[in-house]
Amino acid sequence: QHAETAPLPSYDEVLVCSPDTGEEEVELLVRRALSPGSQDQKIYCLLGADKLVYKVSKQLEFHFFRLVQSSGIPNYRFLIFCNAKADNSYVITAFDAYRVTFPDYSETKIQTYLKTQLQVPSGTAPVAQAFEEPHQQNVKFVFSERAGMGK
Repeated sequence: QHAETAPLPSYDEVLVCSPDTGEEEVELLVRRALSPGSQDQKIYCLLGADKLVYKVSKQLEFHFFRLVQSSGIPNYRFLIFCNAKADNSYVITAFDAYRVTFPDYSETKIQTYLKTQLQVPSGTAPVAQAFEEPHQQNVKFVFSERAGMGK
């Protein structure tokens, strides 16, 4: 289902994979997607899953199929994105029965969608503007009364 007004996924819905991605990270995302209460309109995504090492790929397969069988959730939302040219990926082989080719959206259509989704709400200054100054500096200091609050 495609909706031009649908929001982008939030940070807890996406895991960007690399060869360093661990089993625990993958298992956590699969559990979020397939656990009771996960049907809250979130769409969980593994991006670049073809980059996972063999051991982690096997654990992804194990946890996914175990949770699908045990959870009984019929309408989970879990997407695994892989490079179609990564033929030697275990993930592509393990999930081949679920393979779907996405429509080929034009670059213009994608850019238009991202521009609408990534707009800063009116009246809110982007963080980058806080550092704009007429002269160039290489170092900026930020001080806070409350230590460790998200810095």
